[in-house]
Amino acid sequence: MVSTPSAAVPGGTMPSAASSGDAWRSILRIGLAGTVVGVYLALVGIVPVFDKRPIVAGVVSFGQISALLTLTAAGLLAARQAQSDRLAVAYGGLAGAVAGSGLSLLVLVGQVIDLRGLTINAGPDLYALLTAGLGPAGFWFPVVLGLAVGLLGGVLGIVPATPRLALGYGLVGILVLGLFAGLLRTPMIAGGLGPLARSLFASDGLTPLGAVLTFVVVAGYVVLARALELRARYAAMAPARRRALVLPSAVIGLLLVVLAPHILGPFVAHVVALVALYVLLGFGLNITLGLAGLLDLGFVAFFGVGAYTVALLTSIGPLGIAHWPFWAAVPIAVVLAMAFGGFLGLPILGIRGDYLAIATLGFGEIIRILAGSDLLKGILGGPQGITNIPKPIELPPDHPLFGPNQIYYMALVFAAIVAFVAYRLRESRIGRAWMAIREDEDVAEALGVNLVQTKLLAYMLGAAFAGLGGAVFAALVGSIFASSLTVFVSINVAALIIVGGMGSNPGVVLGAIFLIGVPELFREFEEYRFLFYGVALIAVMRFRPEGLLPSKITRRELHTVEELAEEVAEPAVDVELVGEAAEARGSEAG
Repeated sequence: MVSTPSAAVPGGTMPSAASSGDAWRSILRIGLAGTVVGVYLALVGIVPVFDKRPIVAGVVSFGQISALLTLTAAGLLAARQAQSDRLAVAYGGLAGAVAGSGLSLLVLVGQVIDLRGLTINAGPDLYALLTAGLGPAGFWFPVVLGLAVGLLGGVLGIVPATPRLALGYGLVGILVLGLFAGLLRTPMIAGGLGPLARSLFASDGLTPLGAVLTFVVVAGYVVLARALELRARYAAMAPARRRALVLPSAVIGLLLVVLAPHILGPFVAHVVALVALYVLLGFGLNITLGLAGLLDLGFVAFFGVGAYTVALLTSIGPLGIAHWPFWAAVPIAVVLAMAFGGFLGLPILGIRGDYLAIATLGFGEIIRILAGSDLLKGILGGPQGITNIPKPIELPPDHPLFGPNQIYYMALVFAAIVAFVAYRLRESRIGRAWMAIREDEDVAEALGVNLVQTKLLAYMLGAAFAGLGGAVFAALVGSIFASSLTVFVSINVAALIIVGGMGSNPGVVLGAIFLIGVPELFREFEEYRFLFYGVALIAVMRFRPEGLLPSKITRRELHTVEELAEEVAEPAVDVELVGEAAEARGSEAG
């Protein structure tokens, strides 16, 4: 008969020596992995560079937090390997100490060998940071710190969920507000909240009082929400009551969006306008890729057609040909981009899969090279591009909509209109035809779907949305260059669709915020922000392959195999149990 593990049964025997040895070896592997990560973060410069960015002024920096997180994560992962609470704490401490030993070894090796030939960051400043200013004699400090932090990670692994979540979210709240302290402090002072801003925020980072208040508020909310079971209550509500709650929440969110540029300043307005621009592009590619399943890596070409059309028709520089107002040029840009979509779609309608991606990639590169070539320099400006593109509305400097604010509101309005159109298209007959083509072209054709017309319409509508995004970009930046039409624009748009959720309109918005907005807010870490960008992409694809906010169809498709596997596995267990029961009855009868 199948025996139950003794650790799971009260009064069961202790794990065997072999299983205990395997557990300790697993802990050592976790600690060594923490060592590799910690040394890597130190040598590539993340710890010393981020150390210049305080989170809580005079208390802790971003660099110190990055090192502590590695040690804590090692302890937390090790604690999950334990069969008892006491072992969990011991495992966590051991893994943390092993992870810290790598930093201690780095300090010792750095005193004997000059590692600056390997990396410029390996110097006295790094060693002083790793030893808390003790110098070479303090090489033991990372091991002791790793032991302490690993023990903390082990404790976190065994405490109940509510205090663990409260502690985690509270610390995350301190980290987020500490990073964006400068962004919040300046508009608060300008808005008459100077005393409050100075008590909560230092010039860089939070004050100790601000950190305490942030932790209390965030952790208190988590405890209260779990105590009142708010998520379960919301899930149990009738649909009518849910809608009644959604409406005031939407109104509050809309007010925050409308007032954001006046509260947080022009930088936030510029970032949100850029996010709205990528939302426009995302809705366009979501039709071509998310609904119709046609991978288009030359999507930036339609973006460029829209941008250059608006530039030529509105620019007051030497290359301007009409000096039209922006609002008259936008429809022309959309129509021309749609025409280019049809021009591209016709010759490649019969291509599928990877071949389609390569063909569209070539088209995008052709447009970029032509825009920057000497052949069209007299028309498109060549490498110098087209400049002196006026804003949509000329306003005096003291007007509330002066500068990027008007582009902010204009981009939001365009994004809302395009979102409505994309939603209606998805729920329409043509939307269902696109999804049928995405699943299987041969079956869709057998069911009466006209592949030529349906595919061509997908290309043309997607190109129209991209042209509108290019028009907004030209007005936002005030110029357009061939260097702006790189393949990375197409890749970013495809990535935000996949991360947000294929075929999901809300997923496009969330993906744009996650992949475009957040990296823009971290421009002060220019050297490393794309490193974390890549790590975030890997993490999302590993743990949320369906996307952050997928459509119901995509979620069902990706989880069907897992559910079927569970259904197939259950009868096998039942057969085994039936066999054991029959054997037992036979023994009793004998």
